[in-house]
Amino acid sequence: MESELCIKTRRSIREFKNDKIDHEKLARIIATASYAPSWKNVQPARFIAVEDEKLKAALAAECFKDWPNNALIAIDCPLLMVVTLIHGRSGFNRDGTPTTSKGDRWEMFDAGIATQTLCLAAHDAGIGTVILGIFDDELVKQIIPLPEGQIAAALVAMGYPDVDPAVPKRKTIEELLSYR
Repeated sequence: MESELCIKTRRSIREFKNDKIDHEKLARIIATASYAPSWKNVQPARFIAVEDEKLKAALAAECFKDWPNNALIAIDCPLLMVVTLIHGRSGFNRDGTPTTSKGDRWEMFDAGIATQTLCLAAHDAGIGTVILGIFDDELVKQIIPLPEGQIAAALVAMGYPDVDPAVPKRKTIEELLSYR
């Protein structure tokens, strides 16, 4: 798929068919997502694919307590991807000091790039996604023990779309672009 078409046709999918995502297909999606740019090419993003129904139910019940819509999506999707990042790499010098005044905020920028690249690669492969950014990250790491030094950056529901959402209204170029 051409990149412009991929970007313009990707939608947040909140309803999925029950079909599982083939592990080889998922590996190709992750291989593509691995090309997401990152701070000094440190490549801090990691991906944990949660297919186990009990784990998804626990994540939905505990991590989305105050966000019931996200809980329903997490339970119903065939795969819930936990996007993690290695804390303290993006935006830091080798000695651990911040490179910019942004401190550790740069790492979420890198996580966002990796997550969007994951979603675009999935869309290109016929897999729908929705980024579930509102969750309790402390509870995520209690339910899904994360490797040492990693933090949960995003949860992404993935699966074959069972809906075809309309294109939402876009802002005009005049609203988005200015020159100085």
